[in-house]
Amino acid sequence: MQNEQDLIKQIDDLSQCRLRLASEIKKTIIGQQRVIDQVMIGIFANGHILIEGVPGLAKTLLISSIAKALDLTFHRIQFTPDLMPSDITGTDILVSTIGTETKQFQYIRGPIFANIILADEINRTPPKTQSALLQAMQEYQVTAGNKTWNLDLPFIVMATQNPIEQEGTYPLPEAQLDRFMFYIDIDYPDYEEEMLIAQTTTGNDTQTIDASLKAEDIIRLQHAIRQLPVAKHVYEYAVKLVRATRPNRPEASDYINKWVNWGAGPRASQYLILAAKSKAALEGRLTPSEDDIRSVARIVLQHRILVSFAAEAEGIRSTDIIAQLLE
Repeated sequence: MQNEQDLIKQIDDLSQCRLRLASEIKKTIIGQQRVIDQVMIGIFANGHILIEGVPGLAKTLLISSIAKALDLTFHRIQFTPDLMPSDITGTDILVSTIGTETKQFQYIRGPIFANIILADEINRTPPKTQSALLQAMQEYQVTAGNKTWNLDLPFIVMATQNPIEQEGTYPLPEAQLDRFMFYIDIDYPDYEEEMLIAQTTTGNDTQTIDASLKAEDIIRLQHAIRQLPVAKHVYEYAVKLVRATRPNRPEASDYINKWVNWGAGPRASQYLILAAKSKAALEGRLTPSEDDIRSVARIVLQHRILVSFAAEAEGIRSTDIIAQLLE
């Protein structure tokens, strides 16, 4: 009974934290409430996030503002075509001791050693360098030479990419995409929001973001979210939804067989449940529902469904297929 009382208290704390975080983020970010909510769901579910949008929509500012509000260590990596894996993970350098002839190799940590990593324009670097993130994103470790280092938790990669500029870009491999819990599209602000942006960001006023959550608080809340009970029918709904995306299977509809080359893997089922738990907890609820699964289905599934040539020829995207599945 005591554990249940503790869980109720922690979920209540989380819903209050959500309001404080949103208040701090809004000091620098105007509008984009949907994106802010989705990013917070991903953070408390301990998932990596890929944000795609055209230039000038404050993708980088949003991520750095969230890092400041969370009082976490934050490193920004600007991905470029000439970036090497060791520029991310770190490298051994030869160090000589002053006054002696002794020399030894010393490992210099790269920028990946932080709680939140902003992988800015991640598709501007070749797959060889993109793969430097794979071990860190999945196992929270970095291997250099014959040594392995554990990363400090929480560890979350938030990447951005530009959908309209294709020259000098390298699409992310499917294995890399699958490690991102969410693929979030950020759109233009509406008229009122854009007016407010023009009015408030062209003067001398500056806003300071106050940190409201420390690393240990976030880890505690992430553990609390994982303890939330889930009804069997919610598990069944999530698993059946994911299995329905796979062509040439008994669960697949005719349009899936026609429009999809590869469907989502088991990681999608895990992320649907975790994201639904996180969404319910942030809203102060103690168990997720099928509606929570539906609300996160697009951002969990859209980068895990590879459409066929027939779908591309008809202008059908993975988001269209997900919408039809949810109907």
